[in-house]
Amino acid sequence: MNRRPAAVLLALAAAVALTGCGTAPGPKATPPAKVTATTAAPAPAARTVAPLSRSAPVRVQVPSAGVDTGAGPVLKLGLAADGTVEVPSVEQADRIGWYTKGVTPGETGPAVLIGHFDTERGPAVLKDVAKVRVGDPVTVTRADGTRAVFTVRALEQVDKKAFPTRKVYGDTARPELRLITCGGELVDGHRPDNIIVYADLTATHPA
Repeated sequence: MNRRPAAVLLALAAAVALTGCGTAPGPKATPPAKVTATTAAPAPAARTVAPLSRSAPVRVQVPSAGVDTGAGPVLKLGLAADGTVEVPSVEQADRIGWYTKGVTPGETGPAVLIGHFDTERGPAVLKDVAKVRVGDPVTVTRADGTRAVFTVRALEQVDKKAFPTRKVYGDTARPELRLITCGGELVDGHRPDNIIVYADLTATHPA
């Protein structure tokens, strides 16, 4: 396994509040996604699954949100020139990106996936994130052919100004997943919130 120290992740993710954002002014605006505290489970999934070695994600499936990236690539996201975390471009709004400065899905630690809720062109890949519920599966197929199955533990909607960086990017003792997008009512053409899906590794399938 190849873990990333929490301090490094926190430094790299200092501006993560910009994650997964798009604009959708005018008639193309997507109804805002909202989640509530009632969608949160009290504790991580009890099932223990051995962590996987490092291997980049190539496909993401979230059935409850109608997401299946299929044969298209999972984008590799790093840091922009201004030090903020990269997000998929407007032209790639139908794709999900993986934050490469962190672990890969299935390794010990929090793997981070990022996608748009909407852009000025309309709904994007995570437009139905509000349909996700605790207990739903998120399956990530990796470059080595293995599939890592995560179970959603909680959903959280936060003001970007109060983004829980340590909670999202801080080190964990087990393989976990974060799926991040935007939410809330449009304010000056922007979504003011982030929606974060927390999930735990509960199964793996070999190539």
